[in-house]
Amino acid sequence: MGMRITDIACGRATVEMTPAEFRLQPLGVVHGGNIATLIDTATFWACYVSMGSDEDGLASVDLKLNYLAPARVEALWSTGTLIKAGKTLSYAEADVRTSDGRPVAHGTSTLMRLPNLGVKLGIPFWAE
Repeated sequence: MGMRITDIACGRATVEMTPAEFRLQPLGVVHGGNIATLIDTATFWACYVSMGSDEDGLASVDLKLNYLAPARVEALWSTGTLIKAGKTLSYAEADVRTSDGRPVAHGTSTLMRLPNLGVKLGIPFWAE
């Protein structure tokens, strides 16, 4: 989907995507599934980095979002923010905006910690 992380810190992540023409609906707007994936990705990284280790994995339990405006082939940014981290479940929110700051969508996600299913990423601020 051509997404890339542009900013990441404990409890926060920003992901950018410029949708390709072939990802548009027949009406010429970005398909909602692309926007949902952007929110899912931003909330995932906001929660994952806050776990403090890549020993455990993380999986989405639910994703709820509202579409606020159509998007065309333009740069879109989603910033995910951790709201609550628990032992098993974490809760985060994210919005999607255009490069000029126009809101496109807002969503929330609950993510479940998966013990011993992590992937060693070598993130520098997780000192071993």
